[in-house]
Amino acid sequence: MSFFSKSRPGDGPGINRQSGVSARGPVTAAVAAPPAKLAQGGPGFVPRVSRLSNGLKEFLCQLDGIGRGHLLDLGPARQTTITFFIERGFKVYTEDLLVTWKNFLDADEKQMFELAPGADRMEMTPAARAERFLDSTLRYSPDTFDAVLMWDLLDYLDNELVSRLVTRLTSLLRDGGVALAIFHTRKPEAFHRYRVLDAQNLELIPAPCPFAPQHVYQNREISDLFRRFRSSKTFVGRDQLREGLFIK
Repeated sequence: MSFFSKSRPGDGPGINRQSGVSARGPVTAAVAAPPAKLAQGGPGFVPRVSRLSNGLKEFLCQLDGIGRGHLLDLGPARQTTITFFIERGFKVYTEDLLVTWKNFLDADEKQMFELAPGADRMEMTPAARAERFLDSTLRYSPDTFDAVLMWDLLDYLDNELVSRLVTRLTSLLRDGGVALAIFHTRKPEAFHRYRVLDAQNLELIPAPCPFAPQHVYQNREISDLFRRFRSSKTFVGRDQLREGLFIK
């Protein structure tokens, strides 16, 4: 976990960053425009794409007027995204949940391999594993955040973890808080990370995928996952992405 905020007087220029320590160590239908390719580079260049994000635009509208809010980004720390929000008065906390989950599973697999024959493996069931993972991460007090950027991580997590994770994030959001999530309408052929370019556009960055896509969520399943939220909006794009905005 990392925390970012504006530098205080005496800190010098730039962003003030403090590294946190976890128990395991050290966020009405509309149609988005099709993605546009960014300028290409030399040989071997992997193109990035930008896309108009109605979900991001509405996300920011919901945050307008909050002032000194707290935002949780569940993707990797991206300088442009961090700067975008701290310039709007937010403290930004980042937790690359897919990487954290992958590291947890790798350690769990090693531990299970070392268990003696006949040893109790009840803690190694998918449900127990999800509970143990959430005991070790996202250890914030209830009602800490005004906003959460979930990106498309739910598509890559198993069912036992997804339901528990959404419940945890619901508890971390204050009343009136907002979450932005992205869902694929079919299994994606490539994995991307996301960063905020401006108030209406996201950049999709090709990246190695730590997990294969686990599930394509239908509208009813999404509504059930976020049933504790008082309202939601969906923005459907032509690029097989569906943005969901959920207001607690």
